[in-house]
This record gives sequence, C-alpha cells and structure tokens, in this order.
Amino acid sequence: MKTVAPKFVCHGCGAIVDSAQQLPFACPHADDSGDVDHLLVPENGGEFATGLEQDPFLRYRRLLSPYRLARSVGLSEDAWAEFNGRLDEALAAIEGRGFRITPMTQEPDLARAAGVGASLWVKDETNNVAGSHKARHLMGIMLYLRVLAAARLPAGEGLSRRRLAIASCGNAALAAAVVARAADWSLDVFIPADAPASVVQRLKDLGAAIEICRRYGGETGDPCVRAFRRAVQKGAIPFGVQGPDNGLAIEGGRTLAFEMADAWRAAGVVPAAVYVQVGGGALASAVAQGLAIAAAQGVIPDRPRLIAVQTAGCAPLARAWEKLAGVALPEAVRHRTRFMWPWEQTPASVAHGILDDETYDWWEIAKGLRETQGGTIVVDEDALARAHALAHTHTKIDVSATGSAGFAGLLSAPPENGNLAVIFSGAER
Repeated sequence: MKTVAPKFVCHGCGAIVDSAQQLPFACPHADDSGDVDHLLVPENGGEFATGLEQDPFLRYRRLLSPYRLARSVGLSEDAWAEFNGRLDEALAAIEGRGFRITPMTQEPDLARAAGVGASLWVKDETNNVAGSHKARHLMGIMLYLRVLAAARLPAGEGLSRRRLAIASCGNAALAAAVVARAADWSLDVFIPADAPASVVQRLKDLGAAIEICRRYGGETGDPCVRAFRRAVQKGAIPFGVQGPDNGLAIEGGRTLAFEMADAWRAAGVVPAAVYVQVGGGALASAVAQGLAIAAAQGVIPDRPRLIAVQTAGCAPLARAWEKLAGVALPEAVRHRTRFMWPWEQTPASVAHGILDDETYDWWEIAKGLRETQGGTIVVDEDALARAHALAHTHTKIDVSATGSAGFAGLLSAPPENGNLAVIFSGAER
C-alpha cells in the first residue's frame, strides 16, 4: 500500500506544510502574522483498524502521519515495525518498559467514595514510559525523525547534527530524556529552579544537559519556555509536548484517546463526560482530537462531554473560556491575546505539573469543549488534596496530585447522572 504524503495545516492562517519536504513543527508564519494563533494540525487520514498489537504505535499506526509518510515514500510495513521495535527495545532497556496499551478500568469503590453513584472509568497512565502520558507525544516526533532519516527526505537534511530541546518541570522532561536516550540523541532540558531533586537527578542519569531558568519579579510567562524557544531559534529540534512548537506532538498523544475509544467500544458504552487536567493543554487537545476521530469513524457513537480542569493557582484556559462566550472560534483564532495570555501571578499548587503560565494548546481544547457541550472547572487546593487521597485509598494506582487533578474536577462539580471518565497520568515520585 502506498499513500499520499501527509500534510499539516495551520488552524490559524491556513498554511500547508508537506511533511516530506518541510518540518511540520511551528507554523512557517508563526512569527509574521500579528495576533493569529498558529498550530500545525495533521490532515486526518488513515482508518481506525484495531489489530492485536499491544504497542499503540503499531496498533494505531494507520492513523499516524509518520507512518503514512513512511508508506507514501515506499518504506514497508516491516520498516515501520523495525523503527518502532528498536526504539521500544531501547526504552525497555532504559526504563524497564516500552509502550503498551495502558489499563482502562471501571473503579466502583472510587465512584462510591466520590459520591457520584455512577460508573467511573479510569485510564491509568502511571505505568507508561517515564510514568505518564507525556512520552506518547514524544514518541510520535521521534518516529517521524526516524522516517526522515531512513527515506533520506528533504525535510530531514542535517537533522542528525541538531540537538533536541524541551522546557518542563517534571514529567515531560523525564519522558523526553528517556526517549532521547533510547534514540541516542542529545537533549537540552530547560527546567525551573524548583524542579524536584529526584527529577533533576534522573535527568542527569539519562544524560540530558540541564539549564536552570529562574523566574524574576516583574516577569510574566514561563522563563523555561522562553529559553527553550531561543534554543530552537538557534537550531535545536523542538522536542516538547506543546502543539504550537511541534505539530507532531499532539498526534502521538492521540493514541491515548484511541485506546479509550477502543475500551468503550468493547464495553458497549460511552461515558457522559471525561474530565481532563489541563496545564499547557497537550493532553486535553490530544483527547479532544483523538475522540473526534474515533467518533467520525464510527468506533464510538458519540463523544463524551469534555471537561477541562485547572487549579485556582493557574487557570488561563478557564479565563479564556469565559471570554469566548458568544465569540465564533474562527474569530478567536485570529485574536489570540484577547483570550490567552500568561497568568499574572506566580503559579502555585500541589498539582505543580499543570502550572503552565499559558495553555498553549487552548484553541483546539476550546473547539472540543464547544463541539461536545463541555466546559471548564477550576478547583481549589482542598479538592486536589481530597482527589489525591481518595485515589490512593480506593484504587491501586500510585498517582500524583497532578495526575489526579482531573478527578478533583469531578469531585468539585459532579454531574447528576451518567457514566464518567478520568485520566490518571503522572506517577507519585
């Protein structure tokens, strides 16, 4: 089978990027078109054909643009399996595990403890590569780089000599370091001064080069992101999880949503709502896009309402959602700073992994909220602490406060009825 080389389209300006000829990272017009929100999104293609593979990057390969690119330039199924298999074996050697379908289970004890009286589905990502969903985003990018090299495509010219770069305070940095080490690729990590010592040590053990980025009074926006973007301007490959910096990042995360849809299809039920914790927004954007694809292809009859959960310590998406009332989304995408700008106060919360100053992937989330009649919830520290405690008491999942923050949203605003779903992502460290 030979397919057409996949293209990426900017949801803000309409720019089209051929992924064989040009890197589908940041939109080529991102720096020259005023207040437009730029994000390269892969054109949908491929069929939702579920096989027996336990590796999501094999099972859902036909829905991934790197796979479609590989096939379009004449690389074989065996070649894709080899790219993926070698990386997976290296991940297992480094981390003790590669990518496998993660559990999606009903948790009646947790539902009763939460007082919702409904079926509660929990997607457990705490035992995924590097302890969260973040490595999914990065595996998609790395597979694309592997395809470029193997096929000697124009977009890959000189890439092997460039370093990878990411800005993160924890899970994303660890995921990037693990995947980079598996690929034997040099990585620069930009982290805040208060990054956990255990994270810093693990990054060092994995061979990542670390740069500490301090936040000074009077500054707005994340200093780590600014340093990361400066590195990209100097030639580094954006190896982060945020869509505006790398259009491939969200696509790898969609595999999580595909797994959820498959589990619900097997059970013959679709939850009324799925609660997703939101920081930079990559997870919620991936879930929104992935479930939309699953519904469009008939895997599930309809999508659950998407509920985006943020902490009171930093809630730029919730603020944007309020301002979007009555505004057409095509209008909003052309006026980004009317809706999304850095949080003015220094972000603080026990759920430190979702304290991104901006929700970088805000517009695709807002689109998902609109299409599913969902909304946002802002939770306080008491709700976050209660969610974390209940998760540890009533499940066997060793999830962090960040990872259970979506559940805190359910506790804060439980629906009257219907099956519900949450994602636990981020192991306790």
